[in-house]
Amino acid sequence: MTTEHRGGPVIETVVQVALLALLAYACAYILSPFANLLLWALILAVTLNPLNRRLAGAIGGGRGRAATLLVLAILALIGTPTVLLTISLAGDVVDGYRAFEAGTLAVPAPRDAVAGWPVIGPELHAAWTEAAADFSDFFAEHREQLRSIARWAMGAAGSSVATLLFFTGAFIIAGVMMAYADSGTGALQRLCCRAAGEERGTRLHTLAVATTRSVAAGVVGVAFIQAVLFGVGFLLADVPAAGLLALAALILGIVQIPALIFTLPAIAWLWLGSDHGTVANTVFTVYFFLAGLADNVLKPMLLGRGVDAPMPVILLGALGGMVSSGLMGLFTGAVLLAMGYQLLMAWVDRTAPPPAAEPGPAAGQDGA
Repeated sequence: MTTEHRGGPVIETVVQVALLALLAYACAYILSPFANLLLWALILAVTLNPLNRRLAGAIGGGRGRAATLLVLAILALIGTPTVLLTISLAGDVVDGYRAFEAGTLAVPAPRDAVAGWPVIGPELHAAWTEAAADFSDFFAEHREQLRSIARWAMGAAGSSVATLLFFTGAFIIAGVMMAYADSGTGALQRLCCRAAGEERGTRLHTLAVATTRSVAAGVVGVAFIQAVLFGVGFLLADVPAAGLLALAALILGIVQIPALIFTLPAIAWLWLGSDHGTVANTVFTVYFFLAGLADNVLKPMLLGRGVDAPMPVILLGALGGMVSSGLMGLFTGAVLLAMGYQLLMAWVDRTAPPPAAEPGPAAGQDGA
């Protein structure tokens, strides 16, 4: 009887814990198809919420109205040109693929300046000229390679449309989150306090929010600014494929690849393959050099600002997270490493309780 009486509460506790674990697994399984969408929406909401607060104060309305206006403005300013560009690109790729399969694809002749491009110029000009002269023979000679390239282009067009729809949905959900930012922030803060204690939970919640905004500004924001600088310079200098090079600069800037990979070839093309004069080439050279160094000035100003963790910790967390988990890891890696750093430092800095004071001499013995 005693054994059964003692085992009853234990078995009941085990069953309750098992049921809770099963419920948590079921909830995670149900939400797993939407995990990336919800995480991106949360990142966007955390990043844009300060702007949403200022907008709500400016228009004198509630958070919901401000969030609606902000999301509509973002979709209009960024989404509309992106939609038009994506539709145009997808249409061009589909039309080119159909003409390619039908054998009616015509290739314009290259400019003479292509032959002066560094490294690949002569070979590219020769292959391009051959394709423009008689594409049917060129296609028969390089059939498999061209088919692979065409299939890749079709897949890239479809992927770009899917990515566009994904981020459109993420922005809309982020707007809903910003409309209920106060209650959502309170719920997350209570969760952190429940898990780590009142004081430490509040600090970890603040650290997570500040780290997310810091990475958005210091990594993605700096890469975007530098890509815009490069894109403007490429357009003004008539560098071939300026838009694609600017997009590549944005992607490689996010993964922290040095901008010299764009600066040096652009400067080499200016002096070897362009038709500009010496003065113009000198001006563009200085411009590309300064644009390539912009991240060295902007990154220390933006990355780690307002975060209670050193900038190298944030940068290593962002890069390591991106290597292991893709673009999402850029944010989650920085947040997790910053939290781990704070917990480690709190443990290291925690001092042992002071030793108990020695009992003083008994009363009446002072004058002994």
